[in-house]
Amino acid sequence: MEARGLVVGIDVSKDRLDVHVRPSGERFAVARDAAGLEALRRRLVELGPAAVALEATGGFEATVTATLAGAGLPVIVLNPAQVRSFALALGRRAKTDPIDAAVIAHFVAAAEVEARPLPDEATRQLGELLGRRRQILAMIRAEHNRARRLAEPRLRASVARLVEALERELALLDGDIDSAVRASPAWREAEDLLTSVPGVGPTIARTLIAELPELGTLDRRRVASLAGLAPYTRQSGKWKGRSFIGAGRSSVRAALFMGAMVAKRFNPVLKAFYGRLVGAGKAKMPATVAVARKLLTILNAIIRDRTPWRTA
Repeated sequence: MEARGLVVGIDVSKDRLDVHVRPSGERFAVARDAAGLEALRRRLVELGPAAVALEATGGFEATVTATLAGAGLPVIVLNPAQVRSFALALGRRAKTDPIDAAVIAHFVAAAEVEARPLPDEATRQLGELLGRRRQILAMIRAEHNRARRLAEPRLRASVARLVEALERELALLDGDIDSAVRASPAWREAEDLLTSVPGVGPTIARTLIAELPELGTLDRRRVASLAGLAPYTRQSGKWKGRSFIGAGRSSVRAALFMGAMVAKRFNPVLKAFYGRLVGAGKAKMPATVAVARKLLTILNAIIRDRTPWRTA
């Protein structure tokens, strides 16, 4: 388990960074400011770890990852839910910053999680624009749902005004996203390739560009795992339960699922694939997930080969 060399786990909080080095057991903490980050960078460069891992914390980790990646360190950003499940499996129910740092290091050593290149600044900014777009769409849906429950005309008018303002903001964001993508020859080519597939529109293509930059560089199983579309089965002895999907990048999974909903109706290849699954007795929801996974496999090959969609 420790053959990969030193593994560093970092628990990120608002004001400080707790660090645990495995297997040496070294522990220390630094402030989450310029001086603390510089001290951390120097110490980790001295150690030369095989992996430096921290959880996604809603933005607090961004400066840390940028600093360490800029120093050439192999940084891994983890899904907090996976780390917490691992901690519970170990019986570590207590939750403190030093314990969390140790659990993160243990998880990376045990699971042999690979470091991947972090998105560049332009890709990160595109991802933030798309994330904000999803937030605004969610607010618009929430206001429409509220309006259906309101009888008072003045309150319904209030909802209408807010929805109008949100839709204006959405239009501005769409313009920013469109300008960013069309200004990059690489992104423009990738979008044109992805949208050549029936069922894939600009929003899905741009989500994949920003939030699955590994597309086209991994095999189909690994890219499905990153997207949270790789099936796993609960099994014990002769008992075998249902297969599930999960983990991975939820925004990518959601985008591909929406693409599958369209593709199973209008993409001739995936429509036939869906029909075969349902005809063989597979339930509609698992069949749609299978379509999403096959759609991702197709898109992965299209980006890898730089060849647009062909029906034959």
